[in-house]
Amino acid sequence: MKSMEITQAIELLSSFIGNPSKGLPEEIFLFISKITPLVNVDLLIKDEQNRTLLTWRDDGFASAGWHLPGGIIRYKETLADRIKAVAKNELRALVDYNPVPLATKECLIKDRQVRGHFISFLYQCRLIDKLDESLKYNSEAPHANQWLWHSNCPCNIISAHNEMYREFI
Repeated sequence: MKSMEITQAIELLSSFIGNPSKGLPEEIFLFISKITPLVNVDLLIKDEQNRTLLTWRDDGFASAGWHLPGGIIRYKETLADRIKAVAKNELRALVDYNPVPLATKECLIKDRQVRGHFISFLYQCRLIDKLDESLKYNSEAPHANQWLWHSNCPCNIISAHNEMYREFI
């Protein structure tokens, strides 16, 4: 492909993007995740009994399982804003957090082309308000976005979080 053709292809893709700070069209986001690492924040929230708050994820990119709430940073979004957005979107709650990450981890998922490389910042957070009780896991099969306090790392945690964060849970 010649330089001019590449430039035209980039211009065409750019015409579909709009404001990248608001997110990208799914197809463009997935393409970008094939060619560059994604940066994300993960929230470590403990209660008075030192249990860890985990939420159920079933998004089709990894096996369904428990995970620390987290999300990918948007273009020109601050770490603080992404932490707040994750708490709001996944927990319907507000959090306070220590601005110094507890850990920085690299996650390479060798058998995955899309969303296969992450740089993750783990932040110690504290709930400011109550969790939405309607999202609390009950004894049936877990559903996406349900939450539960865990005394230890569950066997059905997503594998990436098992490898990266077991020592913190």
